[in-house]
Amino acid sequence: MLLVVGRIGKPHGIRGEVTVEVRTDEPEARFAPGMVLRTEPGAVPSEPGAWRVPAELTVEAARWHQGRMLVAFEGVLDRDVAEALRGTLLGVDSADVAAPEDPEEFLDHQLVGLAVVTPAGERLGEVARIDHAPASDLLVLRRPEGKTALIPFVKAIVPEVDLAGGRVVVELPGGLLDL
Repeated sequence: MLLVVGRIGKPHGIRGEVTVEVRTDEPEARFAPGMVLRTEPGAVPSEPGAWRVPAELTVEAARWHQGRMLVAFEGVLDRDVAEALRGTLLGVDSADVAAPEDPEEFLDHQLVGLAVVTPAGERLGEVARIDHAPASDLLVLRRPEGKTALIPFVKAIVPEVDLAGGRVVVELPGGLLDL
């Protein structure tokens, strides 16, 4: 499974550097020189012979500049090629990512697909994805009838995550699923 760690933004300067919207808690590790990142291109070029985004990009250098990460990739030497990368998602294979040491920390792919149940065992649905909001992460619950609901991923509402048992136990405040 591809875990997205960033999205390429606009070029920076004329030597091929790009801005990257970071989507990982470990940007220094994910964008270290020599790291190979898989790509999911944004837009495919419409002109025959136009430069195409390769399946992988290797980080040559990365640095922070005014709160944004700037990355140089091997083989991306000018602004035109950097512009062709705009919108490309950067990822790593989930098999290459070590599980967090903290037992209260989870990777998104560990939670997706888990059953969501009440403390009494009533099944409410399953985790469809995780949304990373400014205040807290949100479990996106796919209900049996096809609707979705957002559940704040905080200890007071999600007291237990049982990866081995394939379930997330939730204690929902009244009316949360009606929103």
